[in-house]
Amino acid sequence: MSTTLTKSGYLLLALAAIVQPVAADEWHYNDIDRVVAISDIHGAYAAMIATLQNAHVIDETLGWSGAGTHLVIVGDILDRGPDSRDVMDLLMRLEEEAVPAGGKVHVLIGNHEVMNLVGDMRYVSKSEYAAFAIDETIADRDRWFDAYRSLRELPGQSVEESRAAFDIKFPAGFFAQRSAFAADGKYGKWLLSKPVMAVINGTAFVHGGLSPGVAETGLPGVNIELVNDVSLYVRQLGVLIEEQLLLPTDGNAKHVAQLARFSPLLADRPAVIEAVSDIRQLNDPLFAIDSPHWYRGHSYCSEIIEGDRIQSALQKIGAARVVIGHTPTPSRRVLERLGGRVIEIDTGMLSSYYKGSGNALVMENGSVLVINEDGSEAVRPMPAPRQVGMRPGQPMLAEEIEELLRTGEIIVGGEEEEHLSVTNGEQTIDAMFTQQLRVDIYPEVAAYRLDRLLKLDMVPVTVVREIDGEKGSLQFVPVKWIDEAQRQVTRAGGGAWCPLPVQWTSMTIFDMLAANNSRSAETIRYNLSTWQLMLIGHARAFTVSTSQSTRFKDGRVRLGRSWKAALQSLEPELLREQLGDVLDKRRIRALSKRRDLLLNE
Repeated sequence: MSTTLTKSGYLLLALAAIVQPVAADEWHYNDIDRVVAISDIHGAYAAMIATLQNAHVIDETLGWSGAGTHLVIVGDILDRGPDSRDVMDLLMRLEEEAVPAGGKVHVLIGNHEVMNLVGDMRYVSKSEYAAFAIDETIADRDRWFDAYRSLRELPGQSVEESRAAFDIKFPAGFFAQRSAFAADGKYGKWLLSKPVMAVINGTAFVHGGLSPGVAETGLPGVNIELVNDVSLYVRQLGVLIEEQLLLPTDGNAKHVAQLARFSPLLADRPAVIEAVSDIRQLNDPLFAIDSPHWYRGHSYCSEIIEGDRIQSALQKIGAARVVIGHTPTPSRRVLERLGGRVIEIDTGMLSSYYKGSGNALVMENGSVLVINEDGSEAVRPMPAPRQVGMRPGQPMLAEEIEELLRTGEIIVGGEEEEHLSVTNGEQTIDAMFTQQLRVDIYPEVAAYRLDRLLKLDMVPVTVVREIDGEKGSLQFVPVKWIDEAQRQVTRAGGGAWCPLPVQWTSMTIFDMLAANNSRSAETIRYNLSTWQLMLIGHARAFTVSTSQSTRFKDGRVRLGRSWKAALQSLEPELLREQLGDVLDKRRIRALSKRRDLLLNE
């Protein structure tokens, strides 16, 4: 969350002048009979229409037919798809038609709306620009070509060569699109009037998620401060473009670098100097990964990690759950996570890019159902599958991987005998075999099962298997990973959606519980696409000792509510039931004792 509101008295006055705060009763709505939510349209106009028609929000003429329904658009109308302008025009009309019928359309801004507003054009498709070509004049293109050639382009090309390259790089409609998304443009003005979040019948709707800052600032902090930051940036960007200190052709990522060359002169107006300062200060915060526009912790942090943070945010804004978009679900189905406190509805509506379809979440009469664009029977949201490590080919559930490891054909591969492949003829995965060291003791399997009991989601699927007469643990080896030793060399992972320090803390608690004193950089692995932690190397864990290793320093850890609740659930009877075939009684008793010691810290 940006802290620009504390910058100066001038800035506070400027913010108040640019955006009038939305009244609180425009963010909270109660006693609404029917709520329909869709997300991440990305210019998929036809899919959106089919989805809304099947959800009985619009009719065959594309008119409002939802009566008192509240329709929520959970961000990302724009980018990648061909028909974003048509989507916006339809939503603007439906906003007007819904009110006299007793309904309402809530358009919430997502990260792609912010990107278009502040000049980040990386994902705008040629078709989206083409939709604005009719509004673009030759004079406008000539004006910006002259400025671009004079201020940005390297010398050495003829005018004809430069113009040809310019017209390819900035296709017809580019400059009309930029004008339309300016602070006083048709779509810019419309989007800047929208909130980031709404709470309807105790359900919060936000594009990315309830980032930790929401627990501090609450709904006003999001819908006033964050919207004001975006609005101020767009307004000040317009000032600098008019002065040609920045050009419409300058992507957002280049704004600060371009302004680094600016040296105020006595002739410069105070408004220009102030605009330069504001752009410099606001540029990074608008793209912070912990902004509600960008946050992905609900999708990538496990329940035991994310549980406390989301609960604090929900309490602050007066909601029981949150509906989010932003992160396409692996199965392209609407999913529930974190004990039903999170519903993920980004199912890849733009099928040409995301290979998904449109789905509407319908909340009515106490039920929560999903209606697909194809008109098939409504279904409930699916529980989110446990996902530790990338699966090859089609995504596989943990239970499917377990079955494959237990029954699949073993293929020996590589120079090291413990590295294998397992196949059922249709799917093949890599695996690692760890020979049993003691009779009836399988610590690698015990680590996996304990991980599942805790809902930590860090240990890859592991089963008991006999190979060539040798009993041991067979563990799934995900694709595309690096270990901690490699990460330290590259210093990567700083932008992990689930912050690495938070994951490391949970790893330490898990190792204390499992008495794993041999954790090394090679046994700490990361999913390269998400930077989610994966833990291996538990062969020497689950000892009979109850004392903590010096590795854990003074043995003190800070347990959040989620960790405490998870540990409290590990009653001796449950541990015997779930681990009795892979650990002996002494090791289970020691595990129970370590659990008690952790809870008493």
